[in-house]
Amino acid sequence: MTDRDRTNPATDESETDPTADGTTTPPTTDGDTTMPNPEPATTAETASDESTGESAAADADAATAESGRPAIAATDLSHAFGDVRVLDGVSLSVAPGEIVALVGPNGSGKSTLLRFLARVRAPDEGTVTIGASDGRARVGYLPQQPGFRAGFSATDTLDFYAQFVDDPVDVADVLERVGLAGAADRRVDALSGGMTRLLGLGRALVGDPAVVVLDEPASGLDPGMVERLFDIVSDLADAGVAVVLSSHNLGPVERTADRVVVLDGGRFVADGDPRAVVESVGAADLQTAFGDLVATEEVTGR
Repeated sequence: MTDRDRTNPATDESETDPTADGTTTPPTTDGDTTMPNPEPATTAETASDESTGESAAADADAATAESGRPAIAATDLSHAFGDVRVLDGVSLSVAPGEIVALVGPNGSGKSTLLRFLARVRAPDEGTVTIGASDGRARVGYLPQQPGFRAGFSATDTLDFYAQFVDDPVDVADVLERVGLAGAADRRVDALSGGMTRLLGLGRALVGDPAVVVLDEPASGLDPGMVERLFDIVSDLADAGVAVVLSSHNLGPVERTADRVVVLDGGRFVADGDPRAVVESVGAADLQTAFGDLVATEEVTGR
């Protein structure tokens, strides 16, 4: 890319949050990451002190795992859109190398919570701490609807985001990792929906973040892509990365996640390893258990 090409390849993706009654709230600038485009920003380097939604550039804090501190500590998060309270005092701690799957019915607040965990936006109440209290950690974030500049290739897109991390980024390796090596020179507007989501995943991995937050990463992926996605998630955890994801693909979630957190009505109604959650309601599998734990059996979207 030439210097004049170094404009933001992300589209102006909306940050509005649908609520239970279908209303939206306009985007805010609170919690924007260091990337030029608010929500699509992927490798946010965030201060590890208590979150006000603001971000700061710094290296990942390798001392977090050694210190025994959680990679993510969210405490008493509450948030409302108008009169609708989507989160009601929820707390979540995620250890380095742990995979936590967030599941819940449509409108339960999953995407809102993930934005707060990624430090893209700030809650009305509560705090989010990333990394050790005396250090900083980089966060990779995949929003539910990643947006990119259509005229850029997959390589151009990741090259752009690589500018915002301190260490050199092997963009070709990232594309290979997410299964897009063969589409490296393809324009973003020529990618399928599933390939666009994989590009968003690649963007979240730029800079080797210590924490990765993925909002419905399996949405629109074919079975082979889903398998690759969860293999990548497992590899990240093996490398000590804390991963929080939402998904309605409960089969892979049950096989891969260390913990499943069920969100309904703004509160956690279950939190434990997949087998424990299943056995808590005497179900045969996680899909059946989910239907028993929440008011609806549909697991889609937010």
